[in-house]
Amino acid sequence: MFNTREKRERALGIKLGLKPHRCASQKCAHIRRPTRPGVHGNMRRRLSDFGQQLQEKQKFQWSYGLKERTVRKLFVEALKNPSVTGDEFMSLLERRLDNVVYRLGFAPSRSMGRQYASHGHILVNGRKVDIPSYRVKVGDTISIREQSKSLKPFVELASSLAKYDPSVWLSLSSEKLEGKVLEFPKDFDAIFDVSKVVDYYSKYVK
Repeated sequence: MFNTREKRERALGIKLGLKPHRCASQKCAHIRRPTRPGVHGNMRRRLSDFGQQLQEKQKFQWSYGLKERTVRKLFVEALKNPSVTGDEFMSLLERRLDNVVYRLGFAPSRSMGRQYASHGHILVNGRKVDIPSYRVKVGDTISIREQSKSLKPFVELASSLAKYDPSVWLSLSSEKLEGKVLEFPKDFDAIFDVSKVVDYYSKYVK
C-alpha cells in the first residue's frame, strides 16, 4: 500500500519531495510505479486549460502542505497587493516559517519544517515560535533552539550544511545553525507555473 503523499506525486506525474528520504532511494513510488494511481493509470489523457490550471494549483498546495482554504486566503491577500499577483503569492508562500526552515536546510522537507516549528525547536530572533505559518520579515534571525541541538535530527546538521547554499534571499551560518532573512523572497526556483494558479483562482476570487 503506497502512502497517500506518494499517490499525489504519481497522480501529478512529478516528484514534490513530500517524503525526501524515501524518494531519494529506489523505494520511491514514483520510480516503482510511474503511472497514475488507479486501473486506468497507464492511459494518457489530454487536459483542458482548466485541468492544467487545477493541476498546477494542486502542485503548489501539496508541495507546501497547505489546505485549500489557506491557499485561497493567500491568493486573496496577494491579489490586493499592487505588485504582480503571482510574485506576491509566491512571496507569501516562501515567507512561511516552515518553508524558511526548509530553505535554510534545517529540515529535509516542508512537512518536517512544520513539525520542527510546532514542536518548539525553532527560534525567531531568539524567541520560540511554534506557529508554522508565522510570516518572517526582513532582518529576522531563525535558529535551532539550544536544547534541541542534541536531538538526533540536529546532531550532525552543522556538518551536512557546510556546503549547503540557501535561497538568495537568505543567509546561513552552518556552524551556529542560524539563518537570516536578508530581503523579501525573489528569484523563485519553483518548478511550477504560478501564472496558471493565478488564472485558476481569478475565476473564483474577485
